[in-house]
Amino acid sequence: MNPLSDRVKYLTESATLAMTRLSRELTAQGLDVINLSIGEPDFDTPTFVKEAAKKAIDDNWTHYPPVPGYADLREAVSLKLKRDNNLDYTPEQIVVSTGAKQALTNVMLSLVNPGEEVIVPTPFWVSYSELIKLAEGKAVYINASLENRFKITPQQLEEAITEKTKLVMFNSPNNPTGSVYSREELEEIAKVLERHPHVYVIADEIYEYITFGIAHYSLATFSSIKDRIIIINGVSKGYAMTGWRLGYSVSSLEIAKACNKIQGQITSGTCSITQRAALAALLKGPNENPELVSMVEIFRKRRDLLGSLLKEIPGFKVDIPDGAFYIFPDISELFGKTMANGTVINNDDELCMYLLKEAQVALVSGSSFGNPKCIRFSYATSDERLMEAVKRIKKALA
Repeated sequence: MNPLSDRVKYLTESATLAMTRLSRELTAQGLDVINLSIGEPDFDTPTFVKEAAKKAIDDNWTHYPPVPGYADLREAVSLKLKRDNNLDYTPEQIVVSTGAKQALTNVMLSLVNPGEEVIVPTPFWVSYSELIKLAEGKAVYINASLENRFKITPQQLEEAITEKTKLVMFNSPNNPTGSVYSREELEEIAKVLERHPHVYVIADEIYEYITFGIAHYSLATFSSIKDRIIIINGVSKGYAMTGWRLGYSVSSLEIAKACNKIQGQITSGTCSITQRAALAALLKGPNENPELVSMVEIFRKRRDLLGSLLKEIPGFKVDIPDGAFYIFPDISELFGKTMANGTVINNDDELCMYLLKEAQVALVSGSSFGNPKCIRFSYATSDERLMEAVKRIKKALA
């Protein structure tokens, strides 16, 4: 008799974490693996943030924090939303969590009943589908094509909505594609949502600060649907604070209270020291921190470098994205081809495993993100490693 719950059996391991684990195992065996699978800035947390954390320890911020986060931190999030997004929210509408993933989980469990539909544009971040399973909802996928720069159209959204639709997962800038919706594109999406007042939206904006030549806009900008938008954000990507584990949700007061209730039964408040560090981070605007401005510029240069190199590989179709730190090329032309060692590549998973073994380059298959024609490259590493990775891939595929 299997003692495990059906809930666990139906969940799949995060593909990005699985590939990262595998690449670490190979590195431990002495292989020089270039890991382009992990979604983590390779920059250190800014010095002023680390100093704030050290001071918090010395000042004895070492006791249980309030479940939704310290009042001054939630006030700082409120100020950030006004400063950066021209959005008005009170601190009571904000719940601070142990990473954006927990914030997403809180919202999903607060809103979705068994059998209700959740619309997910593909490609999507790997955990969306699994969180829907946890909530016992039904995922409804909309395919966003490379030809449309991996963005869904208003017509596609309209056609996907039914009376059972409860929620739409919306992610801009996007992981895994780096696509960023313009204000005009968001306005058309908002017009569709206006016609369906029973539909809520999770707007995952964790890559907000990492854009290149295009401004980030939130769906909550449109007042007609603002009360049905739940913003998810955090400090991991934009402030290079992945290991600190702090995210937050912003929503109507009713939903915020529900998230607070769920969080209170699972983890309670997130780490007190992390909260003091995040407070220091959020009080500075994105352009007030030279370290972060430099990080985004370096990402832009890496995007240009990797994009140009990938376009040189036969069988790769490449869209140069406007944000995040990923490129998501279509590699389906390689399917059915035989490699020099006799290996036949039938799909994206097989290509990733082949490149890991033959080129010692770790990538993530597009199937994990809902698009089996593609694979994801993270360019959160040095120029030298990116050039070496593409050199190895070219050799392996020659």
